[in-house]
Amino acid sequence: MSRIGKQPIPVPAGVKVAIAAKTREVSVTGPKGTLKFVIRPEMTVAVDDTKQEIICGVDDMTKVDIGNRRAYWGTTRATINNMIKGVTAGYAEKLEVNGVGYVAKLQGKNLVLNVGFCHPIIMAVPTGVTCVVEGNAINISGTDKQAVGGFAAQVRMQRKPEPYNGKGIKYATETITRKQGKAFGA
Repeated sequence: MSRIGKQPIPVPAGVKVAIAAKTREVSVTGPKGTLKFVIRPEMTVAVDDTKQEIICGVDDMTKVDIGNRRAYWGTTRATINNMIKGVTAGYAEKLEVNGVGYVAKLQGKNLVLNVGFCHPIIMAVPTGVTCVVEGNAINISGTDKQAVGGFAAQVRMQRKPEPYNGKGIKYATETITRKQGKAFGA
């Protein structure tokens, strides 16, 4: 049994949850926007308006993908919970660009990275994600946790921090374990 899936999801004031029966789409609307998620056929999602909570369950009568149907229970609950947090508070990631001559800047809807290559790296900022560059910091924010985290990971992947000098793009909370390098004989 899923320990996460059994827990009800509290719905805060100002958030509306709608479930379309035909398309099996859960729509969460809050002060920061609207997010949508299509649930799998094995899952059941119900909104309890009296307690202001959402209850996820497994439809045992479906014969679709019998071996894995309970595996999606906790994932569905966590995804809907992340949607509610996203439309109320939002998600943010902060990246740091470290290195001599390493620069990040915005040009329209593109993030341009000059990180030691012979050419600049141009990355399109996805819809629903806001990117702000302040000095050597890149602030990425939005309502969708997956979009914010995915774009931050793609930016970091362009020049991962190296352990000798610490040059590269890293998360603000990330600690780079430094290596000593070569020591010349005495």
